[in-house]
Amino acid sequence: MIAKDIVVKFYESVAILSKNYLQEVLHEELLLDWTSSKGFVQLDKDDILALSKEIRLNYYSLRCEVHQVIAEGNQVAIRYTHYVSTFENPDEELVLATFNATWELKDGLLYRGYQMSHLVI
Repeated sequence: MIAKDIVVKFYESVAILSKNYLQEVLHEELLLDWTSSKGFVQLDKDDILALSKEIRLNYYSLRCEVHQVIAEGNQVAIRYTHYVSTFENPDEELVLATFNATWELKDGLLYRGYQMSHLVI
C-alpha cells in the first residue's frame, strides 16, 4: 500500500478509536508534534494510545471528513475535520476541530507527524 493510501485509511477509518488498529499502523518510534489552540505538545506512541482511550470515553461517536491529501514518496499532507456526538446528545453531530497534518512513513507505518488543529467546540 502506498503512503497516501495508508494515511487516508488511517483517518477515514477513525483509527484513533481502535487500540488494535493503532498498534498496527503506528511505528514504535513515532513522534507527533502537535500545535493546537491550547498550545504545543509532543506525543509518542503511548501518548497516542492514551489519547485514543480518552476519546472513546468522552464521545459517543467520532467521524473524520478528509478535505485534501497531497503525497510525495513517503510523506503525506492531509487536511481534515473531526465531527463528534456526545453521550448526552448522540443524535447531534458537532465539529470538534479542524486539522492540517503532515506525516512521514517509515516501514509503511506512521513515523513522524506534524499537526496543527483548531478546536471548534
